[in-house]
Amino acid sequence: MVSNEEENWTLIINKKSNKSILQILKSIFSYKDLLFLFVKRDFIAQYKQTLLGPLWFFIQPILTTITFTIIFGNLANISTDGIPQVLFYMTGITFWNYFADCINKTSNTFLLNQGLFGKVYFPRLIVPLSIVITNLLKFSLQFFLLLLFWIYYFTISQGFFIQNTILFFPLLVLAMALLGLGLGIIISSLTTKYRDLSFLVTFGVQLLMYASPIVYPLSIVPIKYKWIVLLNPMTSIIETFKHGFIGVGVFEPFWLIYSFVVSVLLFFIGVKIFNKVEKSFIDTV
Repeated sequence: MVSNEEENWTLIINKKSNKSILQILKSIFSYKDLLFLFVKRDFIAQYKQTLLGPLWFFIQPILTTITFTIIFGNLANISTDGIPQVLFYMTGITFWNYFADCINKTSNTFLLNQGLFGKVYFPRLIVPLSIVITNLLKFSLQFFLLLLFWIYYFTISQGFFIQNTILFFPLLVLAMALLGLGLGIIISSLTTKYRDLSFLVTFGVQLLMYASPIVYPLSIVPIKYKWIVLLNPMTSIIETFKHGFIGVGVFEPFWLIYSFVVSVLLFFIGVKIFNKVEKSFIDTV
């Protein structure tokens, strides 16, 4: 019988769970082809059996924008800082949809993929990561729609301009992705034991939206409550984007750094928890 030392194994699977973040990311890179396969699968399957197909990528933000314009803009008469209501709401909705989709769809990773995870080995983090990348493709399409609206309103009104803070755009998208992925995989790890959390995710995300400057500008929040709203990491991300893209919004470097640090910390914490749970979740799901 040949000992393990004499055999030339390409991969050894053991019970060690103390992998560093770098080792985890390295293992994901070695499965990059599988990652792109999951992205392709998710993107195609999402609207494959629908009548309108990919058009839903554009219909959803348009209908939401119309609803917000009627309810919050006209009936509630909430200020939009002089920006056309449709453009103001669509700007916030485009960013928020990406963040919300990342949390909602990654928070069920273990529950929805338990059959797959129980049959074959691969780094489990690939699944939620593929969801984040798929949502990034959807975000790109919706951002293109937002850009068309921006061009239209700029042409007819010229009441707003792009600011230098638009250069933070890649950083803002990265912060959203890390924040959504981090929170999502933390929740997914906890739901292997506490199923109740899966029922609270969608409701919690909806409540968090109203704690973010989506339907109102941060400028109308009373000063004594402003810091509470800014504790929400998404607040500075959305406000910075509004400041750069449509010229309104509050750009505060301290709070933007705070949002990015929180996003990175939650991502690292989420990866460590996820890596620990994936080795024993099949016994509890």
